Amino acid sequence: MNSGTGTGVLVKVLVDTSVWIEFFRKRDPVHSSLLELLDADRVCCTGLILGELIQGAKSERELAVIKDFTHVFQFLPETPLLWEKAGRLSYTLRRKGITVGLADCFIAVSAIESGTQLLTLDSHFEAIRSTSKLFLYTM
Repeated sequence: MNSGTGTGVLVKVLVDTSVWIEFFRKRDPVHSSLLELLDADRVCCTGLILGELIQGAKSERELAVIKDFTHVFQFLPETPLLWEKAGRLSYTLRRKGITVGLADCFIAVSAIESGTQLLTLDSHFEAIRSTSKLFLYTM
């Protein structure tokens, strides 16, 4: 398991929508890796990820599970400053010829500012990581 700090402290992990989709489909290694994080109480969320998951829910049962996220997980704060930083990150990336959507820039900035790692399957977060202080959780 990856603590990400070198001190043995287990930091929270922001789990991206792409990972949750694979988790709900019970696809390994994602399913078992996320179960370990859930058992260790290391998972956190953002309102944006919650909204994306609700939007893409495949059944009423899945929707009910997702709606419980607000009671189960720590939610990272959302502020106008975070949105400003997300816009600035998108601007900086675009100036370097890298196009990343504002939603993903917001997710990255949320992880950076809260000191959490990001667990994602989307490769464009590697581009964000290469130009920022984003730490990716590796399974």
